[in-house]
Amino acid sequence: MPLQNRVTPTGEIIVTPHRGLFVGNRGIIHDPATKTLLRKRWSSPAWLICVLQFRGRRRKVMGGRSWTELFFLDEATAFAAGHRPCFFCRREEANRFRAAWEHGNGVTDLHAPDMDAVLHRERLASGKKLHPLPMKPERLPDGTMVQDGGDSFLIARSTALKWSPAGYSKVERALHDAKLLTPPSTVRAFAAGFRPVLHPSANP
Repeated sequence: MPLQNRVTPTGEIIVTPHRGLFVGNRGIIHDPATKTLLRKRWSSPAWLICVLQFRGRRRKVMGGRSWTELFFLDEATAFAAGHRPCFFCRREEANRFRAAWEHGNGVTDLHAPDMDAVLHRERLASGKKLHPLPMKPERLPDGTMVQDGGDSFLIARSTALKWSPAGYSKVERALHDAKLLTPPSTVRAFAAGFRPVLHPSANP
């Protein structure tokens, strides 16, 4: 039976058989005896995006009292939920993201806890509201996600694609009441040139 360990773009953690392209964590938020989540949804402000395989290490999912393994359809989903690349298993990508963050947000000498503090103020899953769009949806940088009603949408190549646990699909309707789901500081990093890894279903 699938565990409750798959993250949606809004930051919710759901049960689904689909695992996706990345794993990550928000600290320890599970009971290893039952492999179920605790009531809290994070124990650390550092919400990470990690690789599924790293130096041949193997972990038993929710099997111990270390970090709780959470899975994402793709990197855009993880960013929308308020996560960032891990500096341990994804150092090159994390450094590229930090450089784009500094450029896009007009800051220098940025450290990981600095990003974590900003993201914790901006992400929907830590109790904040959706953000107004800084521009029309089709002008948002690739990888940005928006929320329209009860659905999440990825912006890729000026097109909105509807998110689901299995992947993305084309939409036939316009987005009339879309709000920004990806944290604004992350969107500015995308605008500065960082491009998140997208699920194959997002490609034509």
